[in-house]
Amino acid sequence: MLKISTPGRICLFGEHQDYLGLPVIAAAISRRVDMSGNHRADKQIIIHLPDIDAELRMEVSEERMLYVQKRDYFRSGYNVLIDKGLTFSKGIECTVHGNIPINSGTSSSSALLVTWIHFLSKMADIPTDFTSKELGEMAFQAEVVEFGEPGGMMDHLSTAIGKAVYLEFEPKTTAQTLEPNVGSFVLADSCEPKDTIGVLKRAKFARLELIDRIKNYLPTFSLHDFDSNEKEKLKDFLSEDDYTLLVGTLRNRDILREALTLFENNLMTDELLGNLLLEHHQILRDVLQISTPKIEKMLNAAMEAGALGGKINGSGGGGCMFVYAPNDPEKVASAIEKVGGKSYVIKIDEGTKSF
Repeated sequence: MLKISTPGRICLFGEHQDYLGLPVIAAAISRRVDMSGNHRADKQIIIHLPDIDAELRMEVSEERMLYVQKRDYFRSGYNVLIDKGLTFSKGIECTVHGNIPINSGTSSSSALLVTWIHFLSKMADIPTDFTSKELGEMAFQAEVVEFGEPGGMMDHLSTAIGKAVYLEFEPKTTAQTLEPNVGSFVLADSCEPKDTIGVLKRAKFARLELIDRIKNYLPTFSLHDFDSNEKEKLKDFLSEDDYTLLVGTLRNRDILREALTLFENNLMTDELLGNLLLEHHQILRDVLQISTPKIEKMLNAAMEAGALGGKINGSGGGGCMFVYAPNDPEKVASAIEKVGGKSYVIKIDEGTKSF
């Protein structure tokens, strides 16, 4: 019996920055997807999904499978491995269980794909040991590239690699594992559906257009190396709203850099981490406008109960938030529950693993 387990993830710093080409710091969490199974004597692939009362059946193939439904992730994961040269001559039967909140910004789908690809790589005719980074890259291929969808690689790499990880995407994708000495977090699901399209209008598309306009005025402009102290030079050229967007984007970039330096030099304290998370959230709320009244209510209740800081997680407009609560996290979780959130005490966890 083979078992694979993969974590969900939170984004500590750099939320809504990766699609601008800027780095992020993400962290795997102690809510996971588990898959266990064996070979079959026939050619059938049977995937049991009891958490959603579903089952998927297909057959092993020497060639890529045709997609039969939207976001056909189990087939796309198989196809990515076929493209890598792996072969499968025996059937497979497995069962999937998970406790990562679904559709809430904690990367449940990415964790599932990393788990599936990791599982298949071990069940191939010639089992293959891919690195965690390779597994994350293949999951990105299967979830995003295969279906021509927007999205970055943060979710896939952070769930595959685990721990806290600093990710850069330009000029190439690199991953640096961090080992911060931090305590418990509380993840809180607002149970509100996410308004992804509405969020992206301002958080992504408005800023991409803004960057293009700035480059027409200042061809050397780059978010990577533009000095925040020079932002006043652009004030007369930009509208008040555009200037606010620029300042918020630059500050979020700089918050991440401050956090990275503190992590790398073992200088991060509980209070500093909480304050940086809260400042990051305030920009996401006030400038990018991705928070909701319920999430603010949950965050305020958590802070009153002793949390040191926190932020919305994921695309926003609903979904999850989290707080840093190294002191009495159960009390913080209870306070969130009292205002209508669903809470989970979590810690930073290891990446995908096999048993």
